[in-house]
Amino acid sequence: MGKNEFSPEQQAYKEKIKPLQPTPPYFVNCLKAFLIGGLICAIGQGITNFYITFFNFTEKTAGNPTVATLILVASLLTGIGVYDKLGQFAGAGSIVPVTGFANAVTSAALEHKSEGLVLGVATNLFKLAGAVIVFGAVAAYIIGMIRYLFQMVL
Repeated sequence: MGKNEFSPEQQAYKEKIKPLQPTPPYFVNCLKAFLIGGLICAIGQGITNFYITFFNFTEKTAGNPTVATLILVASLLTGIGVYDKLGQFAGAGSIVPVTGFANAVTSAALEHKSEGLVLGVATNLFKLAGAVIVFGAVAAYIIGMIRYLFQMVL
């Protein structure tokens, strides 16, 4: 019997319990993810507009402080337990790239705070982030080389 094959008893059991299993509310889940993800993005746009208006940044130069502010806010909300509740409610909508990544990094650090500042927090802070950064840098290098080669050919 292969890995994905079921015995006749297992197949009969699966068919028997299928009507008893609740169907997930796909539409409601998608709507919540869309609304919360959109709200996070709208807050980010509001922060950008704030930096442009009050600090005379250009649209281009307001990007970095906006990202830093979103990371700070998401990390603080993770630290006090609010972002986790938001994630339970919004699902994928709370994984908007910057805030979701900040939540993942902060959560990994908080999980190991009982082990101490260096061996707990510092060593586990970039457990998830390290892989993302490495693969991101490698992918950027590969894409950059492909682009460079195409420019040489054309």
